[in-house]
Amino acid sequence: MQRRRTSLLTLTALLGAALTALPAQQAGADEVEQVRNGTFDTTTDPWWTSNVTAGLADGRLCADVPGGTANRWDSAIGQNDITLVKGETYRFSFSASGLPDGHVVRAIVGLAVTPYDTWQEAAPVVTESGDTYSYTFTSPVDTTQGQVAFQVGGSADSWRFCVDDVSLLGGVPPEVYEPDTGPRVRVNQVGYLPAGPKNATLVTDATTRLRWKLKNARGWTVAHGWTVPRGTDASSGQNVHSIDFGSYRGRGTGFTLVADGETSHPFDLGTAAYERLRLDAAKYYYTQRSGIPVRDDLRPGYGRAAGHVGVAPNQGDSDVPCQPGVCDYRLDVTGGWYDAGDHGKYVVNGGISAWELLSTYERARYARTGRQDKLGDGTLAIPESGNHVPDLLDEARWELEFLMKMQVPDGQPLAGMAHHKIHDEQWTGLPLMPADDPQKRELHPPTTAATLNLAATAAQAARLYCSYDREFAAEALTAARKAWTAALAHPDVYADPDDGTGGGAYPDDNVADEFYWAAAELYLTTGEKQFQDHILNSPVHTADIFGPVSYDWGNTAAAGRLDLALVPNRLPGRDKVRRSVVQGANRYLATLRAHPYGMPYAPADNLYDWGSNHQVLHNAVVLATAYDLTGARKYRDGAVQSMDYILGRNALNTSYVTGYGEVNSHNQHARWYAHQLDPSQPNPPAGTLAGGPNSSIQDPLAQSKLQGCVGQFCYIDDIQSWSTNEHTINWNSALTRMASFVADQA
Repeated sequence: MQRRRTSLLTLTALLGAALTALPAQQAGADEVEQVRNGTFDTTTDPWWTSNVTAGLADGRLCADVPGGTANRWDSAIGQNDITLVKGETYRFSFSASGLPDGHVVRAIVGLAVTPYDTWQEAAPVVTESGDTYSYTFTSPVDTTQGQVAFQVGGSADSWRFCVDDVSLLGGVPPEVYEPDTGPRVRVNQVGYLPAGPKNATLVTDATTRLRWKLKNARGWTVAHGWTVPRGTDASSGQNVHSIDFGSYRGRGTGFTLVADGETSHPFDLGTAAYERLRLDAAKYYYTQRSGIPVRDDLRPGYGRAAGHVGVAPNQGDSDVPCQPGVCDYRLDVTGGWYDAGDHGKYVVNGGISAWELLSTYERARYARTGRQDKLGDGTLAIPESGNHVPDLLDEARWELEFLMKMQVPDGQPLAGMAHHKIHDEQWTGLPLMPADDPQKRELHPPTTAATLNLAATAAQAARLYCSYDREFAAEALTAARKAWTAALAHPDVYADPDDGTGGGAYPDDNVADEFYWAAAELYLTTGEKQFQDHILNSPVHTADIFGPVSYDWGNTAAAGRLDLALVPNRLPGRDKVRRSVVQGANRYLATLRAHPYGMPYAPADNLYDWGSNHQVLHNAVVLATAYDLTGARKYRDGAVQSMDYILGRNALNTSYVTGYGEVNSHNQHARWYAHQLDPSQPNPPAGTLAGGPNSSIQDPLAQSKLQGCVGQFCYIDDIQSWSTNEHTINWNSALTRMASFVADQA
């Protein structure tokens, strides 16, 4: 399900004065030049400028850029009225130089009017000697209001930028993208548990079994065996064999698998990496916080100013109005987590994310292998560490307090409901630090789905925080009850699927699952009959909810089912609830065993979902819960093995977790981890999960490079690929939960 669309260009692009247009030039039989006067032989017309002093110099357009600007778009050069044809492939090229060396230029092709979408973006670092740059992309739209622009602001010091031979050539052949998939032996590049399952996949043309060897760091063979041919894997189109080396129980680092003349990436046999990942996946949330400075001593290299606290250019989140016509009050909605690579904050996505962190802690209380101390006070290096409250609960509280602030005040027509989201009025560009966001912030209409997310998470919080802060626990339960009552009174208030300017729409027009989830959490906390009755009377309670995808932000029934199964309670017929979870786990276990890459995810028609990696992990959570309920090793092994795909045993031979594995995702779509666009910014922190293959490839970059992709190959580690390579709080919550489970199995 599409959760957002990106956008980028800023208002500065409209500030320059467009001059006389010249006719488009014919470049070849089937190629058409869209830029007028890209060679600057005698004039700069029809190029516009903003906050630069520009003119001709040696047949080039040169601009003196002032220092002291904060953002790339604070100074710019561009040309409007560019025509683009949907599905057409274009080559955007130019030569550029900069004096002194080392300045970053944001070179874009996008929409010249609201909502300022960007379809091609690059960030070359220009030098005094100059260089030529060329990029190919496919237009996702038909428009006559396109724009080519060079954004050159954001420098403390003044500098000189020169550009020449600017071209946007339509009708060029699509660029052939060939991912580097490395050695044909695909392994979990992070490691395997010594007493856990150990499986790998070999890509080969061979149809009969082949010899494999497991080698230690010294190159000595410590185990060997035969591959099992599996035929063609539908999810990748590859002919593959399986390798099972689970009988080897040794420990160490630097192991490799050798088969068919290929040597895998190295991996460990041990538990230390999962102990680190348990913490890193949860530490991700501190750097996603809104409304608080991120301390560099706690996250070296990631320190930044507080975002959206009303310090210019921010307009702040402490006094936010509604969208026009929605309400006549203003709310303080400071705090919370930024949802993903943008600056929006969404109740429905925040709800499932907070629930998953809370459930990670709650599982540790009740599961046979749970270890509460592993996410206890002082483990996550956050400002609250040392307050005698488990750090994971402190981190989740940052989001919970924001969710409660989103509740409609008493005395208003929809009192007790929760606003669906709060974000910028218009989309902003990359990169953009939270403190530098100049956009007006707006509350969007309340919805039943958001209200029930609040009811569910606040009810869960009430039972988990009562041992640490009774006042907060009581406040959370009051908010949950109020939200439940409001949702019953307004059971069909849905988000507008077209409300996607400045932030994701997150539409959901079926909230029976949210009602079930909220009732479950309220019942587990209070034991009250009204909530028990709603659970037992809900058609969701007996429905088969464990399909190819178990749960996500828009499908929350499993959240209630899993908690009813695991958290002690007196619900009549609870044994059936527990059996339903085990039956769901049996389905995912069968999927995993049938899959040549050993994962519990096989979507219909091999069409990978947006955020498919977290779907793999959520299906693994069902397996893990079945183990917690039954103690059956097959479920434990299935859950543990599911991590192999995420950490490198996949068609692309990449780990989707930043900082983990020899080859890993590190260019996720993000405004303040935008190292690919701005070398002064970091990559995402270690432990950040990328969304993963998405067959719908909605963004222009993916569309230009991945057309016709098969399943697992519908992914590219590029900051512009927001449909395959974004990071989000709800995807990392799945990683947090599963990393904690695997670490507990040590």
